[in-house]
Amino acid sequence: MSKNKSNRMMPLIMALCVIAGILIGTFYANHFSGNRLSIINSSSNKLNNLLHIVDDQYVDTVNVNQLVEGAMPQILSELDPHSVYISAKDVQIVNDDLKGSFSGVGIEFTIRKDTIRVQNVVNNGPAERAGVIAGDKIVSVDDTVFVGKKVTNEEAMHKLKGPKDTKVKLGILRYGENKVRQITVTRGDIPQHSISATYMLDETTGYIKIKNFGENTYPDMLISLAQLSQENFRNLVIDLRGNTGGYLASAVQIANEFLPKGRLIVYTQGRKSPRQEYRSDGRGSYQQIPLVVLIDEGSASASEILAGAIQDNDRGTIIGRRSFGKGLVQQPIAFNDGSMIRLTIARYYTPAGRCIQKPYTSGADKSYEEDLVSRYQHGEFFTQDSIKHTGPEYHTHIGRTVYGGGGITPDIFVPEDTIGITSYYKEASMSGLIMQFAYSYTDDNRTTLGKFNDMKEISEYLNKQNIVEKFAVYANKNGLRRRNLMINKSHKLLERFINSRIIYNILNEQEWIDYLNHDDPTILKALDVFKKNEAFPKKPENKSGSKKQTAMVSPSYDYHSTHVRGTVMANV
Repeated sequence: MSKNKSNRMMPLIMALCVIAGILIGTFYANHFSGNRLSIINSSSNKLNNLLHIVDDQYVDTVNVNQLVEGAMPQILSELDPHSVYISAKDVQIVNDDLKGSFSGVGIEFTIRKDTIRVQNVVNNGPAERAGVIAGDKIVSVDDTVFVGKKVTNEEAMHKLKGPKDTKVKLGILRYGENKVRQITVTRGDIPQHSISATYMLDETTGYIKIKNFGENTYPDMLISLAQLSQENFRNLVIDLRGNTGGYLASAVQIANEFLPKGRLIVYTQGRKSPRQEYRSDGRGSYQQIPLVVLIDEGSASASEILAGAIQDNDRGTIIGRRSFGKGLVQQPIAFNDGSMIRLTIARYYTPAGRCIQKPYTSGADKSYEEDLVSRYQHGEFFTQDSIKHTGPEYHTHIGRTVYGGGGITPDIFVPEDTIGITSYYKEASMSGLIMQFAYSYTDDNRTTLGKFNDMKEISEYLNKQNIVEKFAVYANKNGLRRRNLMINKSHKLLERFINSRIIYNILNEQEWIDYLNHDDPTILKALDVFKKNEAFPKKPENKSGSKKQTAMVSPSYDYHSTHVRGTVMANV
């Protein structure tokens, strides 16, 4: 009898134990964890309650989903400049930029006068196989007129991209024809290439231009290096100017090709992200080749990781202007509706311990957004002495001084060339008139220009066409008043810009880059460094003239990260 009674009481006893455990746990959580959980819960409940109140009582009908979409970016903007919200419709576009491939029709387009103009077609891609050619205008998509103000880059990409093997019907208006022809394109995989140029600058110097760091950047780099090896290169220039970054792994893999075993490439660290180091494994095939890396104010994130690893390990010479200064690590976090956030979880540090991220303040920081403009106004693009180092000094592997405070400062400074710049040239370039003229000229002369096989032939032809005068007439008709004295002063710059865009339209990106590099001061400085055998940095001398034996700041010290945080600096 007593046994049966105890059995009946057992569920009640267990329930009382569970309730007691919950009460005790809540007590200790509230009193010994600073009420952190309750704060989060109360704050999130407050946001939910606000939305419910607005939805229930606001004077007009409200789209709550739209309110949330608008609030998400605002909330993240209060954290740092690079934590962002990406709506579901934009996720694919954002991710495609760094993926090895995407599914689409295989064209490069520009929008001019509210109409999609095919600038280039991917070689042997879906559009080319279907009969689309450069210069075609796309005026309808799937039998729906697609011209006018609704034609934006975003809308065009949404309509032209799509699942592999699906079809899209394009209404094409070709130059010289009045009738719209219908071309059906079956979408396919379009490869994404991060390397836009690989060629020899001279008999001994190879050149590789990396425009971003995506999934295929490292294998593409190996292909480029193999190509240059076939041409017996003995020096190498890696051009990272304008490269806004991408995947950390790609930058680490490329750095590994040039560094001896055991060298620190980069490390990351955050409040909830323990220090993680990335080191070279010694398997790189190009550990001894003289190396120059080019950077400028447009080089950011993964570009700065690669440049910082080469500089701090004294593996090569960095030439150009101070890089952007983005050293915050973002982790993608997806939501059920397909949208996502990229949340900053850590900071990047170079091997010497420098935080790459330039200073910022939480919330809408206008000074951060306008930093490059501020640098320009303060003369940093033109004189090395104008560079303001706000961070502490660090030292490279052999003891050279490098600076924190955001970005990578080059070993050799090359100012922006201002010779020939006038207000006329600035307005012509920034207004888009040069791009528009170059496209119109290309379109009107495709038959003639299409006969040339390389950049040099087109350049020689264009130099005889009085191209700047033709542009001045075109610009005057389109709102840019003719200024003869300024046109004469900027003649060389105007001709260079116009010719380069026409070459790009007719040939490809590599020929365009090759043309621009011919008289580029930064390229010429790199060649001079190789000529003088100065690509490998040398140990600094003491005041007495003797060389420093060691001045390396060990990357194993935790001092670097705490010191940087103490100066309110941000990471890329």
